[in-house]
Amino acid sequence: MIASMIQGIPVILYQTVKTGVDAFNAPVYSEDPVTVENVLVCPANTEAIVSGVQLYGKHAVYELCIPKEDSHDWEDKTVEFFGQKWRTFGFPQRWIDENVPLSWNLKVMVERYG
Repeated sequence: MIASMIQGIPVILYQTVKTGVDAFNAPVYSEDPVTVENVLVCPANTEAIVSGVQLYGKHAVYELCIPKEDSHDWEDKTVEFFGQKWRTFGFPQRWIDENVPLSWNLKVMVERYG
């Protein structure tokens, strides 16, 4: 079976959580790490790199494919894998679960961060 032969890696996703407000009544956030298992990490193709620069002014390095069962928000988040921190950008692209035979249905681009 093909689906069982493909395996992703654990990726740390930093979720933003509102922790209060500052002296000017502006929200204050913290980043709480959560490990998401079985994420596919693929080098960005030429089309994704060009689109990222043209649309967002960002240089895509990798694309992450997120498992179907994951329900986290991946838009504009810090992630960590390969011992480095990255930043997601653009709108995550989601496919219809029933039309995707494998375990992943969401794709998001990342750029080098930090």
